[in-house]
Order: sequence, then C-alpha cells, then structure tokens
Amino acid sequence: MQTSLFRRPVFAWALYDWANSAYATTVIAVFFPIYFKQILADQDPTVSTYWLGVASGTSSLVLAVLAPFLGALADKGNAHMRLLMLFTALGVIPTLLLAAVAPGDWQMAAFWFAVSSIGFWGGLIFYDSMLVDVAPAESRDSVSGFGYAVGYLGGAVLLIVNIAMYQMPATFGLADQDAAIRMSFVTVAAWWTVFAIPLFRQGARKSGAATTGKLAIRAGIKELIRTAHELRTLKPVLLFLLAYWLYIDGVNTMIKMAVDYGLALKFPASSLITAILLIQFIGFPMTWMFGVLGDRISPLFGIFVAILVYCGVTLYAAFMTQVHEFYLLAIAIGCVQGAIQSMSRSYYARLIPQDRAGEFYGFYNMMGKFASVLGPFLMGFTALLTGNSRFSILSLLVLFIIGGGVLVIAARSRSNDVITKSAADSLSI
Repeated sequence: MQTSLFRRPVFAWALYDWANSAYATTVIAVFFPIYFKQILADQDPTVSTYWLGVASGTSSLVLAVLAPFLGALADKGNAHMRLLMLFTALGVIPTLLLAAVAPGDWQMAAFWFAVSSIGFWGGLIFYDSMLVDVAPAESRDSVSGFGYAVGYLGGAVLLIVNIAMYQMPATFGLADQDAAIRMSFVTVAAWWTVFAIPLFRQGARKSGAATTGKLAIRAGIKELIRTAHELRTLKPVLLFLLAYWLYIDGVNTMIKMAVDYGLALKFPASSLITAILLIQFIGFPMTWMFGVLGDRISPLFGIFVAILVYCGVTLYAAFMTQVHEFYLLAIAIGCVQGAIQSMSRSYYARLIPQDRAGEFYGFYNMMGKFASVLGPFLMGFTALLTGNSRFSILSLLVLFIIGGGVLVIAARSRSNDVITKSAADSLSI
C-alpha cells in the first residue's frame, strides 16, 4: 500500500465519514422511518411508505439540480471546505430540529428530514472530490474503501447507543421510546459536528487562488457549461455516469427504504434494527478489504460483484416471510454495500481531470441524486397502487441489471486500460 491510511490528511478525511454516517444509520436507515410510521400510525402502512418516498425523492431532486453547479463553484472559488462546512450545518441543524417536532405533525417532520438530507448528500459532493487531494492515484481505491469502512464503524457505534436508549429509555433518564428517538436525533447532530472538526481544521484543499462572490458564481456557471459539453466527447465518463445512475439508484433506495419495507411486512422494529447493525459491522472489514483489492486488481471487480449480490438480494427480499431471512439479507448487503459505493467513487477518479474534481464529482453526485429521485418514488407509488409492498422491491431489479450491462460497455470503452477491460470481460453480466 503506497499511502499510510493513518496519515493526518487521510485520517481526518476518513473521520468525516465516521461523523456523517451517524445520520445515514440512525436517521435515514433506522429511527426516522420508525418515527414517521408512529406519527402516521392511524393510516395504512402504504401511506407512510408513499410520503417517506416523496420526502426522500424531493430532497434528492433539489440536490440533483444543484450538484453540478455547486461542484463547479467549489473548484472556481477554491471553496470545497467552506461549502462542506455550510452543507454540514444544513444537515446538522434540521436533524436537531426533528427532535422538537410536535406529535402528529408529519408535514414538519417530512420537511426537516428532506432539508437535512440535502445537507447530508450535498456535503458529499465536496467530500468525495477531496479524494484526489488526500490520496495519490495508486492508493485511491484503498483510501476510498478506508473512508467508507471508518464510516460504517462510526455509524454503528452511535447506533448501538441509540438502540440502547430506545430499548431501555428509563436507564437513560428518558420517559419512553418516543423520547428516545427524539434524543437520538440530538446525538446525531452532536456526533456529526464534533467529528467533522478535524477535517475542517485540516483544510484538505489548499491549492489554487480563491475567488469569491459574483466572480466565483460566474466562473462556476461557465465551467459547468464547458464540462457539460465535454462530457459528450468523454465516452468512458459518460457511460460510467449512466451506469452509476442506474445501479446506485437501487443501492440508495434500499438504504432509505429497507426498514420501512420490513415494517410493512410486519417484522418487529427491534429485529430490523439488529439487521442494520449487522450491515454496519460486516461493512467495516469488507469495505476495507474491497478497497485493498481495488488497488491490486481493479475497482471494477468490487462493483460487478456487488451488482450480482444486489440482484440476488432483490429477488430474495420479494419473497421472504421470516425475520431470520431479513438477517441473511443484511449479511449479504453488508458484504458489498460499502464496496459498490467506495469503488465507484475511486474508479470515477481514474476517469476525470484531477484539477477539476469538484465539477466532475458534481455530475457524479447529480446522477446519484437523480437516481435517488426515481427509486423512492417508484417503490412508493408501486406500494400505493398495488397495496402490496413486495411488488415494490422487485422494481429495483431492472436497475441493477441494466446498470451492470452499461458498466461493461463503459469499461470496454477504455481501450487503454487492460485491467479494467479484462475485469469487465470476466465479469460480464
């Protein structure tokens, strides 16, 4: 391994994943779906599935529209760190405000959840683009995997504390489980803030002259237009973005809707929380391992394996009836969820101009967010129209299959990359 993962810049960068992953686990994956279903307890379960999908899809749509411009603005204004701090605040403050939502006020709960999601996902534009600065090209797969692995561990540690609060509220001086969920939102806001400080102090992007105000905005718009035109001639980048848009849609939708789907199948909330913990703890070593393999073989290897696993998971999930089957799915997802995310991020870094990472990662995150618009809406509307949540999960299968096929074409289009071509040939799906 060419780069020490515990060098200060790398570790501070990875620690931000430890910080914001608490939001992904405690808020997105576990407690907000439970909290939201409790608020809408007098409604059919498919109604809360629908409105949770709408809240998730709307926030993703807003971010998808803004992402390329924000990336270009960051590059031209040398403002990656400042914008990351801004979007961190946009995630932290609404998360804190979720704890103060009045009982039954599901509209306000959905609103603060949507805003905090914009802060969480928007910050990743600037965080992801810092990968090209903190790691040399030969180590980016392992560094990217390390970041996700640390994030899995951090998200799991705080989730354990919050689960204990939920299961034993009196032990923590809380009145009931509702109070425990509200306090979990407070702990996420504090955790995210405290562990983001090392990266903010590190100042990962120091090169280049800063541009401020209107000049940065104008330059960002011009750069955005130029990059959009260039993408039409950069076939490997364009094809990869298309593939990523498709397969990451299924991944992100499963992250957002898994607990809601389990609740719709009448699985106990405590069992679903245990399954999420399984994903976190299995994800820590497996994501790190896939990162090392990415350096030594190809990040495409991890992406293709993950797509195949997700196809199997989607089919299995549509027909499962027992809680222990949900645990098996959690184990399978834990092995590849971090791999498909981290390897996609590092593989994309191989395709783009290094001095314009912000712009190109803006498009990268735009594709992810537009995909996240489709998935939750698709599951939500399918559940609402059919009255059966099992049909909704099957809608994700086509995204993984087509996404994998386009990725094969994208890899083969890189005629100068023998490793990625051979990986695609051997793993064609």
